[in-house]
Amino acid sequence: MKKILNLLMITVLISVFGCDNAPKTIRMYVGGYTGQDAVNGFHIIDFNLIDREFTTVAQLDAGPSPSYLAVSQKLGMVYAANEAARTLEDGTRVGSVTAMKLDADGGNAEKVKEVYLYNGGPCYVSLTPEEDFLLLAHYGGGAISVVRLDGNGLPLEVTDTVVFRTEEGRGARGHMAATSPDGRKVYLSTLSLDKIMIFDLDKTTGKLTQTGYGSVPEGAGPRHFEFSKDGSKMFVINELGSTMTVFDIAGDGSLNEIQTISTLPADWTERNSCADVHLSKDGNFLYGSNRGHNSIVTYRVAADGRLSLVGHTPCGGNHPRNFTLDPSGKYMIVGNTNARPLVPDMQNPENITFFEIDKNTGLPIPPGISYAVRQPACVKFIE
Repeated sequence: MKKILNLLMITVLISVFGCDNAPKTIRMYVGGYTGQDAVNGFHIIDFNLIDREFTTVAQLDAGPSPSYLAVSQKLGMVYAANEAARTLEDGTRVGSVTAMKLDADGGNAEKVKEVYLYNGGPCYVSLTPEEDFLLLAHYGGGAISVVRLDGNGLPLEVTDTVVFRTEEGRGARGHMAATSPDGRKVYLSTLSLDKIMIFDLDKTTGKLTQTGYGSVPEGAGPRHFEFSKDGSKMFVINELGSTMTVFDIAGDGSLNEIQTISTLPADWTERNSCADVHLSKDGNFLYGSNRGHNSIVTYRVAADGRLSLVGHTPCGGNHPRNFTLDPSGKYMIVGNTNARPLVPDMQNPENITFFEIDKNTGLPIPPGISYAVRQPACVKFIE
């Protein structure tokens, strides 16, 4: 099983079969790193909520290192960001995005198209709300790319790429590219610049126009972000500073910082970096992952968007790169990668850990149910 699940990234689709008394199954669409003995980087895995058992359903080649996925339920498509750059015959270095078509029940998929991207391999992919464009962030290249989709969800062409660099000329470490909930603005986190770039997207030309940016504290290193239910707040988890920044979003999409709060206990002095951020279904709690402290931090969200600490829950492994809550809001799945610093004495430090959520406190309830998986790097549910 470990060989099958080598260097994985996890994306999760919840599906409920039959009547209320029938088993409920979480379906996971899994992408990861390829190379050496790992050829098939995309896997479909089910988790039975009643029996608490995992089953591998299917696997296939989704291109080199499909390390992040976006899923279109409407179109029945999965899009993989192929992070591993490669050299073409003409010497050009490219990354790519690969499109896969799901079958009727989502239990299998077929690779249907790949589009090259010319600013290194992308580390993040998302869909616009109308599902007519893909947005991709390039960590090494410090860029955002836009890819147009046709009516069937097939990627047609790269319509725009915008590159950001530091004063020293290095890539600005683009980490996440996504629209606001209403689709009016596009946002890109640039870790090395401590900025969230803001754009308009012209749906006719597929071109981006930058309209401004929001700044986090110097050296914080913004990574992923989440929006409040009404779209009036943005929550940004800062990888380097181990903090969470809250922005007010103005009517024109501009960002105004109202709070930055630590993700760590006050007495923690060892190494840590943050990774992912998600909001509870009811919008009352916000979660972030600590890599080093190896925990999920839980905050209560006030009416004005400000955060207050509730507590920390051990993540059940090492280096929680990504996590998510299911659409019901009852469950959380954490992907632990066991990246550096390693925890050699921990049993199965690389795993998927399944938690139930305390509906009163918002805290994930330990101990979670863990399943040994190599390098799980992203976890998502869709409705």
